[in-house]
Amino acid sequence: MDAAREAILSQVCAALGRTRGADAPPVPSTVRVGPRLPSPPAAEVEQLLQEIEKLSGKTRRLAGPEALQAALAELVRIEAVKRATCWTTPDLRAWRVAPLLQNLGVELVPAQADKRLVASCELGVTGASAALPETGTLVLTSSPEQPRVVSLLPRVHLALVRPSVLRADLHQVFEETRAAGYMVLVTGPSRTADIELTLTLGVHGPKSLYVWLMEEG
Repeated sequence: MDAAREAILSQVCAALGRTRGADAPPVPSTVRVGPRLPSPPAAEVEQLLQEIEKLSGKTRRLAGPEALQAALAELVRIEAVKRATCWTTPDLRAWRVAPLLQNLGVELVPAQADKRLVASCELGVTGASAALPETGTLVLTSSPEQPRVVSLLPRVHLALVRPSVLRADLHQVFEETRAAGYMVLVTGPSRTADIELTLTLGVHGPKSLYVWLMEEG
């Protein structure tokens, strides 16, 4: 086994034009990219929504409970939502997401329920711990009140995002979520492609992603 390992490593070194035991070559200056600097808040919000739309996500800006109620009614109708599951975070409770869905005739499944029951929901509603405008990526950390299955198992994922969660880049996100046991990075609906590069949405996760910006007064 040791001889085979040495033979493989020798072949790798030869292919790289390097000698075993030699120091690694210096990193070219062209690959050193500094941290991204954020634009003004309004521009960051606009870029986030534009990038999400490019990735087949659906976005809108909402101001006030009346706007949220109308948007939820439209979503329930368009996506034929009969059953939903939601995070139980302070934001979602303050926005009364669960009662609004119940008033629309939607059955609510606890986020901590059996995974098969959560997977039977047409809609999963979450917040976001952070959002990256440059790539349209949402960062969702996991906790008892915000299980990751809510964003992964239902057919439709709705994320309600405050402008205050926007971050310049992943360096800042990783620093802030250092203590998180688990995080999900959401960049558009779930997508996959076969060997012929035929793109399909929703094979390994939500088929539809809605991101609503909850404008802060």
